[in-house]
Amino acid sequence: MYFNRKCKITFISHGATIYTEEARFTDSLSYPPLNEAGQEEIEKITDFLRKRGIKNDKIYTSPATRAIQSAQPIAKLYKKDYEIISELTPRKCGSFKGLSIEQIEEKYPELFTRLIQHPELCTPDDAESYTDFIARTIEAINKVVEENISNRIIIVTHPDVIRAAICDALDIPASSFSRIYIKTGSATQISYYESWKSLIYSGYTPW
Repeated sequence: MYFNRKCKITFISHGATIYTEEARFTDSLSYPPLNEAGQEEIEKITDFLRKRGIKNDKIYTSPATRAIQSAQPIAKLYKKDYEIISELTPRKCGSFKGLSIEQIEEKYPELFTRLIQHPELCTPDDAESYTDFIARTIEAINKVVEENISNRIIIVTHPDVIRAAICDALDIPASSFSRIYIKTGSATQISYYESWKSLIYSGYTPW
């Protein structure tokens, strides 16, 4: 049925790292870990979940260290173990790994333009295209939804993964992916129905 909700997901963006302020690309699962600011962000988002009384049946996390570090206090809050989803990892960024947006725009202006305007292309050539990344992410999320019918779950993951989920929920084209901003240590909630999705709130950051 049209209004038959299958699953509600609260996506939690992992806390800040030393790469956050300069918006550096990374697809590494082991580095960087949360910095002090990131730990504080997760403390606040965990407190938000507690005060808001957000109910939860299951907790999932990306395999990246920074995501697992963010999932641990949330799991402690709900007194539940978390399950790792290996597919909900950052976009493979190839030789852009470790570079900031500013550095890419300065050193590789043509590639920067291609990155923004042509999401269907692998930019750089050894990276994953945004189109493929979104498709990979949505396939993984849809699998989780089908395994959690009638459940309310939390997924701790990366800002780009959450941006992909929003693109899917609102039918936003991949060409507009870069216009969506998700802050570290924020919460985004999406309800999944039989035939559609509803974005409840996006990128909420408690203060």
